[in-house]
Amino acid sequence: MEHTTIAVDLAKSVFQVAISHHAGRVDEERRLSRDRFLTFFAQQPPATLVFEACGSAHYWGRQLQPFGHTVRLLPAHDVRRYVRRNKTDRTDTKGMLEANRNEEIHPVPVKTIEQQAIASLHRLRSTWLATRTARLNTLRGLLREFGVFIPVGAHHVVPRLHELLGEPTDTVPLAVRGTLAAACAELDGLEANMHDVERQLAALARQLPDVTLLQTIPGVGVLTATALVALVGDIRRFRSGRHFASFLGLTPKEDSSAGRRRLGAISKQGDVSVRMLLTHGARSVVWHAKAAAQATALQRWAVHTERRRGRNVAAVAVANKLARIVWAVWAQQRPFAADHRSGQLRIRLSLTWRTAPSASHHGAPVGPARGHADNSAGREGPCKRLAPRARISMMARSRDGSTDEAEDTTAVRLFGQPSGYGE
Repeated sequence: MEHTTIAVDLAKSVFQVAISHHAGRVDEERRLSRDRFLTFFAQQPPATLVFEACGSAHYWGRQLQPFGHTVRLLPAHDVRRYVRRNKTDRTDTKGMLEANRNEEIHPVPVKTIEQQAIASLHRLRSTWLATRTARLNTLRGLLREFGVFIPVGAHHVVPRLHELLGEPTDTVPLAVRGTLAAACAELDGLEANMHDVERQLAALARQLPDVTLLQTIPGVGVLTATALVALVGDIRRFRSGRHFASFLGLTPKEDSSAGRRRLGAISKQGDVSVRMLLTHGARSVVWHAKAAAQATALQRWAVHTERRRGRNVAAVAVANKLARIVWAVWAQQRPFAADHRSGQLRIRLSLTWRTAPSASHHGAPVGPARGHADNSAGREGPCKRLAPRARISMMARSRDGSTDEAEDTTAVRLFGQPSGYGE
């Protein structure tokens, strides 16, 4: 008998369970109440439990792991593709069993209680921030109807409104003064709540070594570092900094076919709040780089990218670079050093070109794999409009004399060599 796989469709009160002893077949189905849920799985032999990564999934995963079960949380949007026809609890569990067989669907790690607590603080702060923004926009719109225009900036609204409410003039009608005063009090309460959350996150950051380590990176503060720890957990589940940047949605979408390759805007997949924090941190890096007396390699690259591609593209590019640096610092457990490459990292670049050889294979001419063939067939040399491929071999020698080698094949521009930490 094969290993047992149990799919569970989570809910508030009633849970649909599908048990499979053989791949591709449902052998048993159950419908359990919340009171009977833990008792049922405590009586089951160790099995693989498959959930959708939805509300309360991490809690139930932590509760069921002590029974010897292996918990796999699958992204809900990946499971949905395997649900046939109508959506019901039974079809959802069958879709989970099928999605679990796909090795390309990576499970979501079960969060610890500490990760869940940090994530909850971030969610509360984001909610209060969105509410404050909505109230400020409402007040600006209402005051414009009475001829009051407030400058750009959230810090201008409440002081200006207090001035208007304290003036004896009838610029603001008496009928709305009380309501506007209540709105100001609400905004003050939201500001106080956000400051309290930030103080709690700062206190937690001092207790977590990984957060302290990540704060050595430029552009990464308490908010970004704690959000990354709450989201990622174990950074070693990502093979490289490129995979980590792709996980955060900071890599371009690709629309390729045959020999044509098209790269578009960033995919914007993954956690929105973490990507936003990294982008804001990247803007800070670019802003400080332009005023630095002795710019580091990262700052020089950021300024050059901004001059070449513009402010917004440079911010996203630096955010991608910061994500790779985060992976390198976190995985190697080594603080960020601005002069990391000097004396420690050697880059060997060798450009290889696809050529149109003069010989033929089985009587048929052999053309290049990419680009347009050279008009003079058989002439040695590069093909026209063909992008060179560069093999980058990086040898990083640590202080103890050991050597780490990472090879990557990528298309690079002749005038832009790769630079920065965590390539």
